[in-house]
Amino acid sequence: MTKSEWVRCPVCGSKTRNRIREDTVLKNYPLFSQVQKEVIINAEHL
Repeated sequence: MTKSEWVRCPVCGSKTRNRIREDTVLKNYPLFSQVQKEVIINAEHL
């Protein structure tokens, strides 16, 4: 079974509605947080 974690907002640090697995790669992903900001993120290897 692969490990997964919640994506945290880089602005406020709160959990978002998105979960990623350890084998997920995100490039230029628009992340919306609870502070109503859109941030473009890159994630690799959890």
